[in-house]
Amino acid sequence: MQNITIAIDGFSSTGKSTVAKQLAKHLGYIYVDSGAMYRAVTLFTMQNGWINKDQFDVVALVSNLSKVNISFTFNKDLGFAEVYLNGVNIEKEIRTLEVSSYVSKVAAIPEVRYQLVKQQQQMGKDKGVVMDGRDIGTVVFPKAALKLFMIASADKRAIRRFDELIGRGDDVKYEDVLRNVQERDYIDSHREDSPLVKAEDAIEIDNSDLTLEEQFSKVLELTQLTFKDLE
Repeated sequence: MQNITIAIDGFSSTGKSTVAKQLAKHLGYIYVDSGAMYRAVTLFTMQNGWINKDQFDVVALVSNLSKVNISFTFNKDLGFAEVYLNGVNIEKEIRTLEVSSYVSKVAAIPEVRYQLVKQQQQMGKDKGVVMDGRDIGTVVFPKAALKLFMIASADKRAIRRFDELIGRGDDVKYEDVLRNVQERDYIDSHREDSPLVKAEDAIEIDNSDLTLEEQFSKVLELTQLTFKDLE
């Protein structure tokens, strides 16, 4: 059975990463969370004081992109690869609501997208990879054997994200999480460079009312059909 590239795109909090991790583990493939890479750049921007509620120093970020080194290291206890920024584990820091509130703005910068897309394409050059994000099937791997596009209602996604943050011990309000989801949807869909759109050959999956088990079963079935078609 030949290795293939699987691209999973969709809006924020649609469970892309969850199902991508499950699928990669099942297939023995490499999993790459492209969204985590943009979150890492966002954290780097925040750490240097270049972005806040009042300003965003794009010039400073772009001129310092060469100082951003993002890597993934597999944690066998957790069962997935954690994100490192310049040698420091930032897996927990990049999942906060504060980072979420800025990541779409940072991801909209063409120079940021150019640098990360190059890295993502390098990670998947040998195939055998499952990558999720916003432009994987349209920009990063336009020739991926299987493309999925995940959707769910904004309120369902906000509830999932809220429960996740509360479960981690974060002090957040549901209204703020819902607002963040809606704002990210707008920015991701309206940015000039690589906006979030469904690839023409992508299969759409609405998981608003699917359990994690049902979602994985559906994705696995589509993957097996793809392998069969390539025989």
